[in-house]
Amino acid sequence: MDVSIFEVVGPIMIGPSSSHTAGAAKLARIARNIVNEPFKKVTFGLHGSFAMTYKGHGTDRALVAGVLGLYEDDEALADSFELAKQQGLEYEFDQIKLENVHENTVKISFLLEDGSSYYVIGSSIGGGQIVITNINGFRTEFTAQYSTIVINHYDKKGIISEVSAILSNNYINIATMRLSRNARGEEAFCIIETDDVIPHHVKESMEELENIIQVQVINVTD
Repeated sequence: MDVSIFEVVGPIMIGPSSSHTAGAAKLARIARNIVNEPFKKVTFGLHGSFAMTYKGHGTDRALVAGVLGLYEDDEALADSFELAKQQGLEYEFDQIKLENVHENTVKISFLLEDGSSYYVIGSSIGGGQIVITNINGFRTEFTAQYSTIVINHYDKKGIISEVSAILSNNYINIATMRLSRNARGEEAFCIIETDDVIPHHVKESMEELENIIQVQVINVTD
């Protein structure tokens, strides 16, 4: 059996639980980075173990801390409710049931300042590790262990080749690439994990492409 030292000692974090606290904070922080738009309210739909134990394990405070941009080892995590109040951020927690997901799963729904909404579903899978499984109804699968590009685009011929060319021209190696669409020719999501940090000018180059709706970059240092 292969067991890494990380799985034994867990991440650097504010406790009590790597799954229910550290993982929850990271999930919410990555969700915030995916949305990358001003928001005024967040609803946390808690599934499974998250729904049953979120108060005792501090999952609620960790989730609020994450959407405020705090890291899982930030001592201010315990004060996240007060920080949210100071920033005028509304939040609420609901218990929900989702199909075919990990027990530690949350649906994070953002009400943006322009009145639109955006949601991200993700799971805390142990040891502070996470997986994002859905973005606004599009199935995804990425762990935020690599620098990641989240591209919302129209499903047109050539767009993936153009994106890949930009990365190649900037000497950025693709680790994984996943495409999700609901119908041919309509909106789609492309998730690209890379071995290299993604500079801002690469994001700008992709945003200039025809049929691109939105590009978000989440570097491993974010």
